[in-house]
Amino acid sequence: MSTGPYPGGLASPMTTVPAGSDLPKAIGLPATRALTGAGLTTLDRIATRTADELLAIHGVGPKAVRILAGALAERGSGLRDGSGS
Repeated sequence: MSTGPYPGGLASPMTTVPAGSDLPKAIGLPATRALTGAGLTTLDRIATRTADELLAIHGVGPKAVRILAGALAERGSGLRDGSGS
């Protein structure tokens, strides 16, 4: 029996960036949901990943990765180097 407005009584889908997250809204909700679902809720955590690792997450595309890289660059940081060196 359903108790909520969504199938199976689920709570409403995420429509905003989670509390405590500093992910840019410009990446969009699909990318935000994908990243937070993978435990990547802050730019500091994003910085521990390579662009290829982020792109491997379903829902995260090249535009989101560019926006995240730009946000990290503004902080004097960046994505982890994926060159293997």
